[in-house]
Amino acid sequence: MKLYLTPGSCSTGIHILLEEIGIAFEAYLVNLLAGDHQKPDFLILNPKASIPILVRDDGSVLTEFPAIAHWLARAYPKAKLLPTDLESEVRAIEIMSYVVGTIHGQGFTRIFTTDRFTPNAADYDAVKARGQEIVCEGFTILNQQLAGKKYLLEHFSIADAALFYVEFWATRINIELPAHCLAHYQQMLTRPAVQQVLREEGYRC
Repeated sequence: MKLYLTPGSCSTGIHILLEEIGIAFEAYLVNLLAGDHQKPDFLILNPKASIPILVRDDGSVLTEFPAIAHWLARAYPKAKLLPTDLESEVRAIEIMSYVVGTIHGQGFTRIFTTDRFTPNAADYDAVKARGQEIVCEGFTILNQQLAGKKYLLEHFSIADAALFYVEFWATRINIELPAHCLAHYQQMLTRPAVQQVLREEGYRC
């Protein structure tokens, strides 16, 4: 398998899941700032010009964090990346979708790529402020979900890998994590797979 990733991005969550599974894969670095995602060879793989991309052993391509994470969990059940009962499985997908679609897609995207939301530079501060509001609202909701628990569900799951990457972003830009989210982030940092991924992507644990 091949994973197209950018260090410290949402693809870090997929990188973590691959390390948790323990399978061999090739990592291809995508320099978003240099425009690698707009090059013809990349667009053949993913016309949406986004990461992560997972090229499976049969050559088929998967894109979008939730789809890749769910496929990995179902394809490698021994890694126990999803609960075994249907109710808990859909809860994991529900949380993961909220993290990726709202906290990342509506919140952090406004902070990191402000120009997507307005052509007027005079509006940038307001757009970023709204992004931070969305992020903080999201963490508040998931903070309640984490009360009294190490992970979002009974055990580590694909939802935790998603939450980790946005928690990681928050720590990088000085957005304060609420208490249970901070404890979750610190718990994730103790996992060997997370430590390995951060080292490989050039970050200190």
